[in-house]
Amino acid sequence: MSDITLKPGHTAVLIADFYAETMNTLPHATERGVVEKAAAVQAAARKAGVMVCYCATVFRPGYPEIGHRNKTFSQRKSSGQTAVPDPMDIIHSSVRPIEGEVVVGKHRVNALYGTGLDVALRANDIHDLVIFGYATSGVVLSTVRYGADLDYNLIVVEDCCADSDVEVHEFLTQRIFPRQAEVVGSADVIRALEAL
Repeated sequence: MSDITLKPGHTAVLIADFYAETMNTLPHATERGVVEKAAAVQAAARKAGVMVCYCATVFRPGYPEIGHRNKTFSQRKSSGQTAVPDPMDIIHSSVRPIEGEVVVGKHRVNALYGTGLDVALRANDIHDLVIFGYATSGVVLSTVRYGADLDYNLIVVEDCCADSDVEVHEFLTQRIFPRQAEVVGSADVIRALEAL
């Protein structure tokens, strides 16, 4: 149990790359009840009146956002996969955004890079950013590292994150993230949100 304090009017929750296809089939997510825990945090955030944000990696038809030097996404461009341009089409139904919540499509791993998310957070005087999603080694890692450099107070919800490599997830949440973020459980975040 970790005691965390969130600031009223200065806190946002980011549900990052919470893809329906992945979260329903990834053993690391299904065995740990990640979807149910994430939905509980989302519900507590909404009840507390906290800003709830979402991101998903999307591209326009033809993948014009992907260059040949981009090692992460260049295979997707050449795969023949149909591009999905709307993040709402791939966000898990259990944490579906509602009217008025911030949803950004991103073209890179980091949720804060090249999107309107940082602008929306700063415009609303957000200092504390609670983050979770898939993958721990992808969007969570990239956003935590970048968000720390932007001086956000970061809270990673460990049991609402999942990764295809469990050992990498454990290494990041136990050894790397604590250098720049608080790493807590969903129950800790819900308790802090209820105290707002």
